[in-house]
Amino acid sequence: MKNNTKAKPIIGYTTGVYDMFHIGHLNVLRNAKKQCDYLIVGVSTDELVQKEKNKTPVIPFEERKAIVEAIKYVDKVVPQIDKNKFGAWQKYHFDKMFVGSDWQGTETWKKFEQQFKPYGVEIIYLPHTDGISSTELTTLIKKLLPQN
Repeated sequence: MKNNTKAKPIIGYTTGVYDMFHIGHLNVLRNAKKQCDYLIVGVSTDELVQKEKNKTPVIPFEERKAIVEAIKYVDKVVPQIDKNKFGAWQKYHFDKMFVGSDWQGTETWKKFEQQFKPYGVEIIYLPHTDGISSTELTTLIKKLLPQN
């Protein structure tokens, strides 16, 4: 819940590529903001996407960053240059980290849960919006475009 007292504001943090921005992205940002006072969003750089997913985003980093900055639920956008969530916490001191429920129970996120527990950082799994993803959108568009 939001912190409506004069106490320290609750800082939230989430990350994503946000390529081909869609309703699933908006749902994550809306639901995250409902649970914090100040939402920081890490947008993956083109270089990180290339390294981690072996593909180049359709929308360049600066444009994806501008799109996310325009969302009313977002208070601050920062570049995500690596997957070091603890390094991000050391920099931004967030209280809650939000991620899609499709990651819940994975080895990676179980490790993050253990890593953050001593610091009081709550990892919150937000409902994944089924039936939509940037990868699916890109694949569909490529199928619809005439082949050269």
